[in-house]
Amino acid sequence: MPLQSTDFELFDLPARYSQDLAVLDARWKALQRQAHPDKFAAEGPAAQRVAAQWSARINEAYRRLKDPLQRAAYLCELNGAPINAENNTAMPAAFLMQQMQLREQADEARSPADFDALEALARQMQRDMQRTLEQQIDVAQDWAAAAQSVRALMFLHKLGDDIDRRRDAHA
Repeated sequence: MPLQSTDFELFDLPARYSQDLAVLDARWKALQRQAHPDKFAAEGPAAQRVAAQWSARINEAYRRLKDPLQRAAYLCELNGAPINAENNTAMPAAFLMQQMQLREQADEARSPADFDALEALARQMQRDMQRTLEQQIDVAQDWAAAAQSVRALMFLHKLGDDIDRRRDAHA
């Protein structure tokens, strides 16, 4: 298989958002067994370098496919809807207002219960967005909407990270 194959082709998986992570893990292990550089020690340094390239490519694909956010972004890009998070931060006003309110709540949080409640809310919002992405990608194949949802999920992940940092600062 060429190094330029998609991650899905490399792992022999359907190009879908919804994935069976046990199957992904099993395929990763099988691919790593086939491409491990030690397996090519008798074939010389050139073969070991090629095996190391394959091993790195397999690990990169595995990390991308295992993470729901990265997998969704990758699918969008494969289907002509790049995320461009650095350049495209346009989000619906209601979503941005909600984010501002949640950040204000995080600023005002003081107790472990405050942080637990915010963290639970952020996790639920992430799960909801992942369900939305599954619908947009696997059912509707609405790549533009999915790209916007990926950007929203990025916001939500950042919110979760901020809550964790604030909790640590108050501990």
